[in-house]
Amino acid sequence: MQLRTFLAKDMKEALAAVRSEMGPDAVIVASQAAKGGGVMVRAALEEPEPPLDLPPSAEVKPEPKAEDIDTLFQQTMIRRLREKKTSLPGRRKFDRAQLLASFAKNRLPEALGHALAEAAAKTGLTDMTLALAAAIDQKMLSAPIDFVNAKAFLLAGPNGAGKTAVAAKLGAHARLAGRVVRLIAHDVTGAGAVARLKDFADHLDAQIVTAESAMALAAVLGNAARDQALAIIDTAGFDPRQPRSAAAFSALADIELVETIGIISSLTDSEEAGEMAAALARIGASRLVITQADMTRRYGALASAAMTTNLAVAFVTRSPFVAGELETLTPLALARLLTENAEGTQ
Repeated sequence: MQLRTFLAKDMKEALAAVRSEMGPDAVIVASQAAKGGGVMVRAALEEPEPPLDLPPSAEVKPEPKAEDIDTLFQQTMIRRLREKKTSLPGRRKFDRAQLLASFAKNRLPEALGHALAEAAAKTGLTDMTLALAAAIDQKMLSAPIDFVNAKAFLLAGPNGAGKTAVAAKLGAHARLAGRVVRLIAHDVTGAGAVARLKDFADHLDAQIVTAESAMALAAVLGNAARDQALAIIDTAGFDPRQPRSAAAFSALADIELVETIGIISSLTDSEEAGEMAAALARIGASRLVITQADMTRRYGALASAAMTTNLAVAFVTRSPFVAGELETLTPLALARLLTENAEGTQ
């Protein structure tokens, strides 16, 4: 992995330098104020693996067809989990009682915990974390966002979940991918909502537009599509489980070209996180971003949101800052959170 540090007068200039020198695949992993003024940004770039030197007689297999890629990915992951040489820090022998105790410490919903423990036991793996990872893989979908081809994102979720910060993070990653970004404020009455989004827009060198109604929003999205800009819509917080609120929001989710992304905080009660995810799926959300993972020591809500419905997890966030990385949640990463981080929690 290639790591580089950039000094710039502001975040906009830093993002431009990262993209110019490291390319669109670079990821911001840290940022902070510089001592002499300005900002310091640290970026990472995965280096491609060198090609294998095959002997002349080696058979080269054809590239898999597009429709086989997902199946191949799943098969490869399970095969790696079952490899005997796999080792993890803090490796523990599989014990169903200990696994359930870890779930309890993380406040995982009881029904989900027993279903995961049953699936983990059936894998036949002797390592606790690997067995749980294989079980999670059966229940959790992961679908990171393709910023190059995305059209428009409509962010939906309860108050305090971090929608505005997520809008800024998505915008930052889109800018690194070379996209023009348009931030759209649908919540124009919330205290400081538009002002905060405008601050983020200034950092990203992005245009900010307000749209108070579904009709106005459709017009703004049409303009963004014409300009080939990625539109990111920040909405007012609401409880998607309430029929009246869900019905009011559905008019926005039905707008053409919009993908609804649910936003749920890791600080939510785990039972309610699952209910929220299910309700967001009913009103049209296709993916989730789970926020504030840096603020909790118990990961029941994160797990419940990720596995209660068929919503795919796009990212998990661990920082309130714009340059904070959008992390992809893998089954193994979630298994480690639920087992290895359970020690010391009550």
